[in-house]
Amino acid sequence: MEPRNETTVSEFLLLELTQDAELQPVLFSLFLSMYLVTVLGNLLIILAVISDSHLHTPMYLFLSNLSLADICLSTATVPEILANIQTQSQSITYAGCLTQMCFVLGSATLENFLLAVMAYDRYVAICHPLRYAVIMNLRLCGLLILLSLAISIMDTLLHDLMVLRLSFCTHLEIPLFFCEVVQVIKLACSDTLINNILIYFAAVVFGGVPLSGIIFSYTQIACSVLRMPSASGKFKAFSTCGSHLSVVSLFYGTGLGVYVSSAFTHSPRKTAVASMMYTVVTPMMNPFIYSLRNRDMTEAIRKLLATIPSFP
Repeated sequence: MEPRNETTVSEFLLLELTQDAELQPVLFSLFLSMYLVTVLGNLLIILAVISDSHLHTPMYLFLSNLSLADICLSTATVPEILANIQTQSQSITYAGCLTQMCFVLGSATLENFLLAVMAYDRYVAICHPLRYAVIMNLRLCGLLILLSLAISIMDTLLHDLMVLRLSFCTHLEIPLFFCEVVQVIKLACSDTLINNILIYFAAVVFGGVPLSGIIFSYTQIACSVLRMPSASGKFKAFSTCGSHLSVVSLFYGTGLGVYVSSAFTHSPRKTAVASMMYTVVTPMMNPFIYSLRNRDMTEAIRKLLATIPSFP
């Protein structure tokens, strides 16, 4: 096939959810419901943290930013899926694909670093409780959030700029329900060596470093908890980490599922389903994990809903 320059590329084709016309309304309702639950659930957490002074602590500050990242990740993918189901068209414009790729990558990278920051917060709270207020001050918390945001933006812009230099072939079908940087690069006809090196480098640095930080933090937490004399103290320490550990397991578990599916299966649909778990299901589950396992958050949400006339 003859390559063509990216300026002539008008659109990409995404993977079709189903060819069964009877299933399309069901899938539309399902994805719309999941999206609304994701947005409302994470928005409730953000508003609860803002409205309740008892939640003005580093842990909940990081949690509210994590919820914002979840909203962005879900918004980057689900509306496009809904639009394609409604119009029965799988096409997405070249600019729209790059924009979607930017927001998906940026939101996932930001969430990755926020989870590492939250693990560090739990490490300081359990291993250095007397110095917690001094170490986790407002300035450090703000700096950690800004640093996470800056790194995610830098990573996103770098990948986007590297994709802009590529030329694409006439075959522009992406085997996913959304634009993902690796799949977009695979469609290029020009040399992608630099892009692939950048992807592996970013995966090691922006994925491996936060994960190593999480593992180190929880290793130190486990050692500190095991040295506690009382069983009640151990239970209380572990309970403060339960929600975060659940979210970390879900985030990295689904992310690993995407990698394993793409590496060891030749079925695009299985890989697409795994990626959907990562980008759609995980952001929806996070509010439930934090609200159901956290008494303070549950109480703050109840108070927030009580201020709304329809929730007396």
